[in-house]
Amino acid sequence: MIFEEMKTQLTERILQQQLVTATISQPRMKSNEVKRIKLKPILLKDVYHIQIEYQFERILKHENVPLEDFPVRLALFFNEYRQAHMDFIDEKVQIQLSKKNKVLWKSDKSAAPKQINLAHNRQKNYLLREDQPYPFLIRLGVQSEEGKIKKQKYDKFKQINRFIEFIDDALAYLPKDRQVRILDFGSGKSYLTFALYHYLKVEKGLDIRVTGLDLKKEVIEECSKIANDLGYEQLEFLVGDINDYNSESNVDMVVTLHACDVATDMALARAVKWGARVILSVPCCQHELNRQLNTPALDIMLQHGFLRERFAALATDAIRAEILSLVGYEAQLLEFIDIENTPKNILIRAYHTGKKTSSEQRARYDNFLALLNAQPFLAKELETYL
Repeated sequence: MIFEEMKTQLTERILQQQLVTATISQPRMKSNEVKRIKLKPILLKDVYHIQIEYQFERILKHENVPLEDFPVRLALFFNEYRQAHMDFIDEKVQIQLSKKNKVLWKSDKSAAPKQINLAHNRQKNYLLREDQPYPFLIRLGVQSEEGKIKKQKYDKFKQINRFIEFIDDALAYLPKDRQVRILDFGSGKSYLTFALYHYLKVEKGLDIRVTGLDLKKEVIEECSKIANDLGYEQLEFLVGDINDYNSESNVDMVVTLHACDVATDMALARAVKWGARVILSVPCCQHELNRQLNTPALDIMLQHGFLRERFAALATDAIRAEILSLVGYEAQLLEFIDIENTPKNILIRAYHTGKKTSSEQRARYDNFLALLNAQPFLAKELETYL
């Protein structure tokens, strides 16, 4: 198949609303900041659009394009990228392009016909369904005995599902040939710990062992009772502090949610030293940089207390993500839950890749610290890795 024929065929199928999902990757130019593009059809006010997800090195951006405007975008994408995986209603297509646009086309029509989910501003397509009872959600008070989501717990249900989306995205980075070791520092009431265990163990059938750690003895006792009652044999809860937990030498996934100030950094440092393949962290109460900030050029902003606090929190998370990148992780800052629910809605997601750091990236990091007069706790903890 020739290049122009390929574009025409794909365009026609998309215009006929047969696309289920697609991923376009392998930028032709190393300077291209968008590493991967994902496509899916959605309805916005009953109008068919293609949603484009641009995956940068550390952030995601979305754009919704009306169907009639999309062919121009598709042509641009194939001028800039060399690989595509496209699922249509009745066919799975893999495309590889050479430097001279020679087309390698593989088609698989053996799978059962797929259905297209156009939900967007309608009912969310959650990984945990709203119409199905889950024993752990019933025990945690999110669902009634009949399996209905309690009205006052619906935001918690959305948060749990958002978290499980991150877990699902991380599956490719977890080992397949042995038990997966997971630690949750500061597990609290453990909504997300139970959700993680249910999704990976019950729904995905993985061999996992999960430990939730928290300082509140009564909370740990209650969570342990629920895990025992549900028969979650590979889920345990322990009373303890992040800084004092020395029972592991290798861990595959580290989760830390709302650990205050440098407790987040302690958990991140421990995860790196263990060689964790996946890190999911939602920071809380970042005070360290706020105390250190000494940047006269920013005084117009920093003279206002709440702006200083907000800036320090954002800069702290940016520094954390950059440090993880410098020690061999692909790190991104993502929105965890809607900002109207809580301003502490940033999740640091990091996958270990072992990628080496360029001198330009290191210089950029050093210059940013110098600008803010920052001396990050995490950098001190990982000094030998940087």
